[in-house]
Order: sequence, then structure tokens, then C-alpha cells
Amino acid sequence: MPKPNELGAHRVGIAILAKAPIPGLTKTRLIPRLGAEGAARLQRWLLQRTLSTALDAGTGPLSLWCTPDQRHPDFAACRAGGTVELKTQPEGDLGERMLTALQTSTTPLGTLVIGTDCAVLTPALLRQAAHSLTTHDAVVIPAEDGGYVLIGMRKPDAGIFANVSWSTATVMAETRERFAALAWSVAELPALWDVDRGADFDRLCAFFPSAADYVLNSEAQA
Repeated sequence: MPKPNELGAHRVGIAILAKAPIPGLTKTRLIPRLGAEGAARLQRWLLQRTLSTALDAGTGPLSLWCTPDQRHPDFAACRAGGTVELKTQPEGDLGERMLTALQTSTTPLGTLVIGTDCAVLTPALLRQAAHSLTTHDAVVIPAEDGGYVLIGMRKPDAGIFANVSWSTATVMAETRERFAALAWSVAELPALWDVDRGADFDRLCAFFPSAADYVLNSEAQA
């Protein structure tokens, strides 16, 4: 697997779609377990980890697509140093928002799109996904729940995201069908898992005790 500086002209951008860590508006499925403030702290921890992972990958320019807008202090902190470009997510469903991030890519081999829910995504995996685009039309990392945690394309096609049953267990299967209809070559890496529900949070805490300390500490900064 090439190191970041070995990608040379084959630079691949990374676009992160992220919600602001606002109590009551983020990680809502975990509010019964963590409370609104705890769920917001979890989102902040995941945002910071995802950003650090993407920066360490060093595959190309990094953009952070913010919702509801760019004004939240956590997003402003992400821009520190000028290495991250902040953009506001457009209106529309998840597919439309991912498509926009891909369509605005200025890197030769396109862009990888990720969210902030997969804490076990690593810089090495991002570099592997980026390198896959030197020989494939697309790359994807499935999620264990039937969705995916990463998708990347050399040239985006709107049909990949049209009429997909988002937030269901059929997302990855539907996406494979669309890739097949286009006769694209696709690199599919081993599946990972998102942090969406109580059992996922328990799993996260087992992997990252520091996450449990941060999220469950009521004195953590809001």
C-alpha cells in the first residue's frame, strides 16, 4: 500500500459528512441510553476522531460538509490551521448530499466520502481505499448493518444514489446492483461497523475506553 507521498499525481480527496454536536439533534437513537448531552458528546468525540484519521491518511484535500451549517464552534475548530475546507451540506436526502460532495471533487481520481459514525476506520484503510481508485471505478467499505461506511468514485454517477432505501439493511445490496448496471469495476474492502445503537456504544467503549470516559463524563465540555 502506498504511503501518502507515494500517491504522487494520483491524489484522492476525502469528504466528511458531519452533524454538529447539538444536544437533541444528533445521535438521536442513543439519547435514551446517553441522554441528549451525552449523545452530543459522543458526536463530538466521533467528529474529532474522524477528522484526525482523515488528516493522518494524507491522501489529498480534506473537506468537512457541515449540517445544519458551518457556524458551530466545533466546526470552526476543525478548520484550524487551514488544512480543512468547511462546506455546508446541501438540501436533499443522504444520496444527494454525497453526490454533491463527489461532484465538487477537484482531485484527479475523485473523492472518498465518509461520515463520522465509524470509529474503527483507520488512516491505512483510507489510503488503501484511495489507492483502489487508481485501478477501479469505485471503492466501498460496507457496514455490518447493511449500509456502507465509505464510498469513493473516480467520476460520480447520480444513478448510484437514486431511489436508495437509506438507513435500511438493503443499502449496500442496492448499491451493488447499481454498480453492476454500470459495469463498473469496484473494490470492496472488508466490512466495518458504525456507532448507532446501544450495543454499538458498548462495543465502542470496549475498543476505546477513552471514549467512554469522555462521553459519560457529565463535566466534559459542551
